[in-house]
Amino acid sequence: MKKTRIITKSKKLHFGNNAQYYVLLAPFAIMFFLFTVLPVLSSIVLSFFDFDMIRMPNFIGIDNYIRMFVDDDTFGIVVKNTILFAIITGPIGFMLSFVLAWFLNEFKPFTRTILSFMFYAPALVGNGLFIWQIAFSNDSYGYMNSLLLSWGFINEPISWLKSEQYIMPIIIIVQLWQSMGVSFLANISGLQNINGEMYEAGAIDGIRNRWQELWFITLPSMKNMLLFSAVMQIASSFSISSIAVNLAGYPSVGHAADTIVSHIGDVGTVRYEMGYAAALSVFLFALMALTRKAIVKLLDVVGR
Repeated sequence: MKKTRIITKSKKLHFGNNAQYYVLLAPFAIMFFLFTVLPVLSSIVLSFFDFDMIRMPNFIGIDNYIRMFVDDDTFGIVVKNTILFAIITGPIGFMLSFVLAWFLNEFKPFTRTILSFMFYAPALVGNGLFIWQIAFSNDSYGYMNSLLLSWGFINEPISWLKSEQYIMPIIIIVQLWQSMGVSFLANISGLQNINGEMYEAGAIDGIRNRWQELWFITLPSMKNMLLFSAVMQIASSFSISSIAVNLAGYPSVGHAADTIVSHIGDVGTVRYEMGYAAALSVFLFALMALTRKAIVKLLDVVGR
């Protein structure tokens, strides 16, 4: 009993000494709960109901999940497209942002700042998709068609955004162009915060080239930043929707560019099948969580 009182008193003392930190953390914690945790919990609960935003929700158990895997012909296509986008744009975007940050870190501060802004600029251009719409326009006035026609590679304009053959590679290119933002800055920040004395100690211990420095010092020292960058890339690659819808429309030709997020938007905001949209959201959340867990294990291996 006395031991319990001592522990309780110790906890109260700890809270009292750190009260200011809890106060500073409280606004973020409240916002995080209201706009992240609560919507996720609400989606999980709503996924077991039939709800059209007009009538009262009707409990239907796991019927939405059965429909997802058995009756929805579009579901398999959008899952395949989403996973394909994630497999290609996720790792490539992650590695590209790190490699560029690694190279730029070697420049002088002023040059590094200018180049960092140039590579971060695509993330700031919210409406930059119109550039790609013009570039891959289906008529002869589009930049790509105009160049190819003038060089004699084609005899008539190509319908870039209306062809199953071209639409996915185009969206992958645009996604990589826009995915350099937060991950790139996180990697630059991580590289800047590595203690330079670690490289000097590594040279004494036998490290002789930059590749050994990268593997034995840089990557382990940036483990937390790499994890943050990987999580951001996961969210970005699994959430591809606006790019595909703006460039190819919804539904795209042969559903070639449709993703889970665009399918959720169609089910929820067009058909108003909110229960089924919630079930699709839960599936996407689980898919992203499993992928994040796999990446954490992979980074643990790298960090050893």
